[in-house]
Amino acid sequence: MGEHHGHSRVLIYSHDSFGLGHLRRCQTIAHALAHHRRDLTVLILSGSPIIGNFSFCRRVDFVRVPGIIKLQHGDYMPLNLDIGIEETLGIRAEIIRRTAEAFRPDIFLVDKEPLGLRGEVKDTLTMLKSRGAGLVLGLRDVMDEPAQLAEEWERKNAAPALIDLYDSIWIYGLPQICNALEGIALPASTLAKVHYTGYLRRSTTGTENVAGRPVPMPREPFILVTTGGGGDGALLIDWVLRAYEADPGIPYPALLVLGPFMRSTEQGGFIERAARLPAVETITFEPKMEDLMAAAAGVVAMGGYNTFCEILSFDKPALLVPRTAPRMEQYIRAERASSLGLVRMMADDGRRQPQAMAAVLRSLPHQRKPSEIRIRGLLEGLPAINRLVDAWLGAPVVEQPRLSAGAQVP
Repeated sequence: MGEHHGHSRVLIYSHDSFGLGHLRRCQTIAHALAHHRRDLTVLILSGSPIIGNFSFCRRVDFVRVPGIIKLQHGDYMPLNLDIGIEETLGIRAEIIRRTAEAFRPDIFLVDKEPLGLRGEVKDTLTMLKSRGAGLVLGLRDVMDEPAQLAEEWERKNAAPALIDLYDSIWIYGLPQICNALEGIALPASTLAKVHYTGYLRRSTTGTENVAGRPVPMPREPFILVTTGGGGDGALLIDWVLRAYEADPGIPYPALLVLGPFMRSTEQGGFIERAARLPAVETITFEPKMEDLMAAAAGVVAMGGYNTFCEILSFDKPALLVPRTAPRMEQYIRAERASSLGLVRMMADDGRRQPQAMAAVLRSLPHQRKPSEIRIRGLLEGLPAINRLVDAWLGAPVVEQPRLSAGAQVP
């Protein structure tokens, strides 16, 4: 749009109806862009109720729209507002459009949902398209089982947006690992917009979290057990706890990060059980998971996108126990990564025998590391995104050094 006198702007939309994945991915991309281009400002639109618990670097900020949660049967409802869902969606759509009008982004990056939650960004996409902004759809490496994704996008009428509105489609993975658009019928002109970036490398952030207190570190070596947001992680936490209860001699202590969206009753029960186990500690939430991941000797997780990126980035032996509902995304990612030798996968067979988990926990730190498998471009996602943004905006503006008082201009 070129209206900002040498400074560029990127607006990122993340609907965030459940969990932490969308927010953390958008935060990672925003920080990478801000560090890459000193002439760039990034604003994130998010519905996450805990976005304020995360820290953001200079030239990155957020606007929070009213929160919405997804119910088990697939419907949505307001998180806190005592009004109807349609009215809440209308308010969100208006905030999104007004923010875009005022911010005047050069690039609008939409995370995962081509038209936003229940179509809430469609009008904003159309408006920004008419103003010359670059429209980008960002997708994780796996969306869902192909037939399910095809049915969902048909129901949401997503394909016309990819064909007519978006200038580029970024997939944060590699086609030799997962084909995110498998099963989606798109014309060649639309497929030409697709760029596989590679996975998004993560790095440590420091020793204090956003509240200024130290990131909790157990004695090393320890096993980190994380369920992401935790809303669907109770079965994994229970399985790991039963392993330590059945086999107190597991040689590695465990730190269980329960997740901020786990039910409080489940959190309370797990905390009580862990308190009786000398080798197990629990915390509810840590916004700087990268620091815990970097210090761990091994990782047990469900297999969400961000955790997978962290496992690769910090080169950690990992066990993935993926969920299979409401989406097959985690299972597909875990199965493919396991077949390549990047991680170990253990499917939940419904019995969740503690002895089976204990055996894996005993050997986990000695398991093969992801770096022993060579895959070209595996963690090149952020540099690739920087190059794609540069191609749209042009070379970054280089700030001239400021002259000290009394200095002469040559």
